Amino acid sequence: MRILLLNGPNLNLLGRRAPEVYGSDTLEDVVEQCHAHAARLGHRLEAFQSNHEGELIDAIHAARETADGIVFNPGAFSHTSYALHDAIEAVGIPTVEIHISNVRDREPWRRISVTEPACVYQIFGRGVSGYLDAISHLHYRAVHAPLTLPYGPHPDQVADLRLPDAPGPHPVAVLVHGGGWADPHTRDLMDGAAVDLAARGTATWNVEYRRIPPVGGWQDSIADVSAGVGALSSLSGDHGLDLGRVTVIGHSAGAQLGFFAAKTASVRPVGFVSLAGMLDLGNAGTGFDGLISAFLGDGEGARLAMIDPIRALPGGFPSVAVHGLLDRSVPPDQSRRFVEAARAAGDRSCLVEVAGADHMDVISPLATGWEDVAHACLGA
Repeated sequence: MRILLLNGPNLNLLGRRAPEVYGSDTLEDVVEQCHAHAARLGHRLEAFQSNHEGELIDAIHAARETADGIVFNPGAFSHTSYALHDAIEAVGIPTVEIHISNVRDREPWRRISVTEPACVYQIFGRGVSGYLDAISHLHYRAVHAPLTLPYGPHPDQVADLRLPDAPGPHPVAVLVHGGGWADPHTRDLMDGAAVDLAARGTATWNVEYRRIPPVGGWQDSIADVSAGVGALSSLSGDHGLDLGRVTVIGHSAGAQLGFFAAKTASVRPVGFVSLAGMLDLGNAGTGFDGLISAFLGDGEGARLAMIDPIRALPGGFPSVAVHGLLDRSVPPDQSRRFVEAARAAGDRSCLVEVAGADHMDVISPLATGWEDVAHACLGA
């Protein structure tokens, strides 16, 4: 695949302009990282930056002959340029919009992008690593494009369905992404797992949900994931889904949501898989205090007892807790304590520890130990 990396106004000043907002990496650093990441995925990348709207439009037009996907940071033009929107729409090349800062948490005028509706996805607030995530999203979209379907009225109440090539009925893996329940982290984090499991014969339903801020919180996020699982009942006939073989798989904070969705959804899963899951919130460590407080809101102490997976056992379903032994984000002891407590409560539960894997490796088909992770997900 040929990828065009397109950067708009003022991005030539990266590393010098407001480093507290945009980081210390220069544009040259970003381009170098993007070249290396694209090459790892087997793609070729070309980069172009301009401070002029017309030059960016011309570059998009020219991409019809030279690119199969575009990663585009329009800068401030994203809030004003309907001409760029029309150019992206006219060429029909899958385009991922990227913003380094969390534009939803800045001045009100930055929160609206007029170019986003012409793009296939938007990534924001992840620093320069968002560029790499955008390349990954284009990669997995090219391998197996999803069917994105709503399960509710809010823009975040959607999920990506991917079906195996073989005829159904298919078992279903419901995927719930992590990211501390926070707004910048979205379902593209689970793209690799979704594509890989679909290639192994399991339909994947990669669920988005409302996150914090400005909405989300424990009630919204748990209700959304539960509703997303329940929505499978209306899809099963048209898409050949076997509702008797549904597994809920959650990563990091998404494991907490997935556990309660498995308990409450109208479609009952046959199992629950935690990938580096936050399963014992009361013992998550001081590094998670701010996230958990924001997620729970007022009345934190009483609510923690209600939405902590380890305190809500038994789940009433088999569970598998997968954890990389090199995880420095969520300690492996979270999974060990959960499995021990689940067994004591009468649930069947299994611990899978993956040597050489860190927090993100357990959701990456390119990482060490992925075969162990995939087998745990499919065997659940």
